[in-house]
Amino acid sequence: MSTETEQPTARGPKTQWRLDADTGSLVPQSALDVLVDLNDRITTGDLAEYQPIPLGFTPLDKTIGTGLRPGELLLIGGAQGTGKTTMALQMARNVASGGQANVLYICFEHEEHYLLNRLIAMESALAHLPHKTGAIKIQDVRREILGSWAAESQEGSGPQLAANPRLRPSLDRIGRYGQNLFLMRGTQTASTVENVRELVRMHKDLSGGRQLLVVVDYLQKVPMVPEPNTEAEKVTVVVNGLKDIALAEQVGMVAIVAADKEGLKASRLRNHHLRGSSAINYEADIILILNEKYHIVAKVNIEFNPYQAQRFRDWIVLSVEKNRGGQDNVDLEFEKHFEFSCFDPSGRTVQEKLIEERLYNE
Repeated sequence: MSTETEQPTARGPKTQWRLDADTGSLVPQSALDVLVDLNDRITTGDLAEYQPIPLGFTPLDKTIGTGLRPGELLLIGGAQGTGKTTMALQMARNVASGGQANVLYICFEHEEHYLLNRLIAMESALAHLPHKTGAIKIQDVRREILGSWAAESQEGSGPQLAANPRLRPSLDRIGRYGQNLFLMRGTQTASTVENVRELVRMHKDLSGGRQLLVVVDYLQKVPMVPEPNTEAEKVTVVVNGLKDIALAEQVGMVAIVAADKEGLKASRLRNHHLRGSSAINYEADIILILNEKYHIVAKVNIEFNPYQAQRFRDWIVLSVEKNRGGQDNVDLEFEKHFEFSCFDPSGRTVQEKLIEERLYNE
């Protein structure tokens, strides 16, 4: 361990105030030093950390201040089937296609080719929304891939996906941003917080400092070696680690979070139902909760109008439960097109009254 300092004076230490420990270095900076550094950045135009990265969901970006900022941690929670992976993957696609940043999508539940199949279906639908003419469903993507292999093999030439007329439009669109989107299957041995940190640092070196968004699908699956005794302890360490990566490396961080048993039984899932630890709510800068609209709209909106009730089944309510940099307790809704693995990104503010636990029987 080494230190380098003199006794502070009224004007501060005369030499650099620094502590080099075995676990890292501590370097306090005076407010004046920070101000000088900021002025230098303005002079050189090095202001990437001040520029939010739009996530591509119009009303959400507006609510959180035009996008996610480097250093921020955004969590997406919800019950099974509410579209957490669909939303996170679509955010990743939107950021990559926007060209402002690269994206690393780490998925512990699906391998890379499965995610690509979902992207193909997503692209086919997003190109035509609100209409879906010409879109290809996710199960049809798999069928077309197998068909391409069979047809080309019979003709004696090598199979080529681009030769498939149904897949080609989506493949062309993915080709325009594919170099910005990196897919990786997470493992229970190698995909630790520290290894993710090293990947982020390597990206900075390889890309020349290009902005990066990291997506973790999902947080409770991130391994620790050795595993702690309780999930709460593990989640505390992992969420703190992901937030530290975001801050220290100046990257945006998005993580999916599973709900606990009480949340799965609740009439409406809220941020306190996220599984594992209260640290989730403290460390996150933004928390988004997904609920099926049909399940959380007040009964007065559906009991006399069965047709309206059926329409509600087509929408997911995204609640901004925490927003450190702006307005929270905002309920937005997005039409789901899960057969095409996407949401309509235009969305809107929820107009109907939604239930709270205490209002459920009203």
